[in-house]
Amino acid sequence: MDIKDKELHRIAITAIIYKEDGTFLITKRSPDKKAFPNKWTVPGGGLSVDDYINTPPTHDNNQWYRSLEKTLRREIKEEVNLEIGTPDYLLDITLIRPDNIPVLVLSFIAPYVSGEVILDKDSVEFAWVSYEEARSYDLISGIIEEIELADKRLKN
Repeated sequence: MDIKDKELHRIAITAIIYKEDGTFLITKRSPDKKAFPNKWTVPGGGLSVDDYINTPPTHDNNQWYRSLEKTLRREIKEEVNLEIGTPDYLLDITLIRPDNIPVLVLSFIAPYVSGEVILDKDSVEFAWVSYEEARSYDLISGIIEEIELADKRLKN
């Protein structure tokens, strides 16, 4: 495997969104997606320089705080039209995409606050499911373990 710049990673952020009744939001990816078509997953997306560069820096020297949270909220609004509460870090995943781009995925859990699910073009279905129900869906590898971890955390 040839990685050109071993220090550069694409950064993605996902959220396991939960309701007070113990259900989690999952979405089914479009059959047109290059990666994981027709698989179920959770909302999220990539960090872009545009998520912060056009806003005033938080501090001198071009530093912006809370860019990940801002990106996560934007992605959730775009993908499923929901507002979430304060995200809480769950875990991180690293992978190498088929095009040899290293990716760091930061997974969070976040409470549902408001909104009705309206899917963007990248998803074709959605469901609010318990951890046990989620086990019967064709999820992207690893997502069920994330939902299980979120479920255990919320029950403790």
